Amino acid sequence: MKTSSSSSYSYENNHNNGKNHNIYFIKNYKGGLPPFLIWSVGLTSIFSLFFLYSINPFHFSSQLLKPQQLSRNTHAPPIKPQFGEDDCDLFKGKWVRDRNGSQYTTTSCVTIPDSKNCFKHGRMDKDFVNWRWKPEKCELPRFNPHKFLQLVGGRKLGFVGDSVARNHMESLLCLLSQAEVPMDTYKDSEDRFRTWYFPLSNFTLMTFWSKFLVKSEERMVNNTNTGSFDLYFDEVDEKWASKLPGLDYVIISDAHWFFRRNYLHNQGKLIGCVYCNEPNITELGLNYSLRMSFRAALKYINNCKGCKDMVTLVRTFSPAHFENGAWDTGGGCNRTSPQRQKANEELENTRFELELRRLQVEELNRANKEGEGEGKRFRALDITRAMLMRPDGHPGEFWGNRWMKGYNDCVHWCMPGPIDAWNDFLLAVLQKEVESIT
Repeated sequence: MKTSSSSSYSYENNHNNGKNHNIYFIKNYKGGLPPFLIWSVGLTSIFSLFFLYSINPFHFSSQLLKPQQLSRNTHAPPIKPQFGEDDCDLFKGKWVRDRNGSQYTTTSCVTIPDSKNCFKHGRMDKDFVNWRWKPEKCELPRFNPHKFLQLVGGRKLGFVGDSVARNHMESLLCLLSQAEVPMDTYKDSEDRFRTWYFPLSNFTLMTFWSKFLVKSEERMVNNTNTGSFDLYFDEVDEKWASKLPGLDYVIISDAHWFFRRNYLHNQGKLIGCVYCNEPNITELGLNYSLRMSFRAALKYINNCKGCKDMVTLVRTFSPAHFENGAWDTGGGCNRTSPQRQKANEELENTRFELELRRLQVEELNRANKEGEGEGKRFRALDITRAMLMRPDGHPGEFWGNRWMKGYNDCVHWCMPGPIDAWNDFLLAVLQKEVESIT
């Protein structure tokens, strides 16, 4: 089946009854040294910088998931309406033109990371910033930085996840800096943990890097990184978990690092793997590993003694939009306007992205039920359907990386760009939370 021109990731046979999805690692592996290891030994030094700026470049490739790894049921489970009228779903709608454009520019926000500064690196079309999200039965106000800072004054908010979580934080930082200049108060040696402080509002904004949310260890062969990890579902990643006490809001998101060969552990035992294709090890699949990692993270939050009254938001899966190939086979993302809503709906029942979104929401609902009566609240930032329509919003070739010429970034999001709408959602959700307890 030839790839649809409107499809995300753009690979052969990628939407066969919702069961298939690209995977890089398994290419007729029949024992011996894994092909990925041979490949990685020669190119590790070249691609190390790409790992720094990208969640997981091996996410996009040309093999298929096994049938048990993706169920047919990709219908999005409902989320109880949180905004305005009872029948309003803030996260279901369409993109409409908005000639007001972005609320910040590459000059008015000095904290835009170089790899997301698409205009700086030669992107000429600007129409992709002239759209806003319009829910079907209500309105989503544009982000108001003054209102946001007033709402969160005296509080702390942390982002936990991969580099797309960081991308989200960077967008919020740019929007807020239009109202108040933040102070850069902390950066670790790897620039993975950051803290910004808004002194006039007494608001603290943080980001905590975590590839899998749970404890993980990369497998090494002859002192060489293999790109494969051992994941431990009974232990969360302590680096972010130790930062939770004292936070008022935490935004959890992750997914892209799971698209690789991983080995899964629980209670001291190896229980299975993802994409390992090895004898005597059960293939549990990507969906299982992602679900169990979210379950472990949200359970930890529910049990956190120092996290009383903390609001946890789960930001759902952020789609990529490679077309005409994978990241390493010439794939790109050159569109300049949103995808038509009708075309997106036609694909909805076969989108693996919505399957990942579904399991994240299911784990959020589970955590909400388990946390009842304990003061813990779990809410969704359900951006998946909206962002499926935005193949025009990625850096593509305009990410300014001189070490990887010819490779496109169709995972992260330009700034300014569609990612700023995530903070329209965020403000609406937080405002509703505050109103519900006052």
